Amino acid sequence: MISRIDLRGDASLENGIDRDLLPRAELDVEAALEKVRPICDDVHHRGTAALIDYAERFDGVKITQVRVPAEALDRALAELDPAVRAALEESVRRARLVHREQRRTDKTVTVVPGGTVTERWVPVDRVGLYVPGGRAVYPSSVVMNVVPAQEAGVPSLAVSSPPQRDFGGLPHPTILAACALLGVDEVYAAGGAQAVAMFAYGTDECRPAQLVTGPGNIYVAAAKRLLKGRIGIDAEAGPTEIAILADATADPVHLAADMISQAEHDPMAAAVLVTDSPELAEATEAELKTQVAAAKHAEDRIVPALAGKQSAIVLVDSIDDGLKVVDAYAAEHLEIQTENAAAVAARVRNAGAIFVGPYAPVSLGDYCAGSNHVLPTGGCACHSSGLSVQSFLRGIHVVDYTRDALAEVAGHVVTLAEAEDLPAHGAAVKARFAGGEPKSRSGWKVP
Repeated sequence: MISRIDLRGDASLENGIDRDLLPRAELDVEAALEKVRPICDDVHHRGTAALIDYAERFDGVKITQVRVPAEALDRALAELDPAVRAALEESVRRARLVHREQRRTDKTVTVVPGGTVTERWVPVDRVGLYVPGGRAVYPSSVVMNVVPAQEAGVPSLAVSSPPQRDFGGLPHPTILAACALLGVDEVYAAGGAQAVAMFAYGTDECRPAQLVTGPGNIYVAAAKRLLKGRIGIDAEAGPTEIAILADATADPVHLAADMISQAEHDPMAAAVLVTDSPELAEATEAELKTQVAAAKHAEDRIVPALAGKQSAIVLVDSIDDGLKVVDAYAAEHLEIQTENAAAVAARVRNAGAIFVGPYAPVSLGDYCAGSNHVLPTGGCACHSSGLSVQSFLRGIHVVDYTRDALAEVAGHVVTLAEAEDLPAHGAAVKARFAGGEPKSRSGWKVP
């Protein structure tokens, strides 16, 4: 059901593991670019008409408008199962607690008397938030996108999710209810690359956005890559993944359940167990067979995901070696289920989110930990972060110098400008001090 990779005695671990040795889903975004390019161009030129055509072509539904009517949002919230509403409200509450504390404050530094630099944090003007549809329904992704944008103070935000044939061409009603619960009244029935293009170029129904965030399939990732520059993006999200670093103290029942929980997302989802205990590996593999047999999505998602080249049990000599492996893998979700788990987790450098101990499963983070579940995939956690309030903010430096403060450093500016053969840069300073003379300290004297 799941392959083994034996790195015990592997000398390469001493100098850093080759990432190509580790399991990873194949995701050819470059190939998908050529498929999404004409779609994005079509949306650019035909706008809403193109989106309506693609809804019929890709989603099998005929719609007459892309924007979701306000009454549909209200109805979805009114008809939402009370238990689901209560769970969403708790998810929102916890997410707000965490994300509100992420908001940076403006800082002013006095460089010299009369000379200051202030870093202002300004939210982007408008964002497009993508919520995937298809195999599963993700109201939690509405929460994870909307809450940090709202806490950042973004003045205008819109959500897009694929139209559903079972719901008259509207996004899934639970998606709509989550939007209404959060006070989002601008929602569009558009999916895939065409939704990203809608946010990038705008249509007669939807104003263009400056930033697009949210997970999606390979075509969403390709459209983000294609349109990056015209829009900002959070990341090119790939298939979801879990890595677990575990020793003999871990419970194989927990490990198997957590691996299956990620595998049920998609046949390309990755589940990787790294352990120094061959006995735990054997017990977990046996437990996988037992639990998969009883799982709802076994045949169409879980078995292909666990059997794919992206999933494996990796054997190492020690937890120290295991840390080298998981840092090289840079998982979207990393669980630490070892003795002294918090201390081991503190040594991890590369992960989208870290889940410490037996009572912090990834599914907690998916819904109600307060953390964000929009995280870097495909090894990108070695250089990128998950979605946060900072994703929606821009730092702007405000430089404020008096005449005396500029005069004090004018000679250095002139010297550096001339060293770079950009004399006009220096002249821009000299022009402010007509009649100045050189002096020894900074090369420029101000009368």
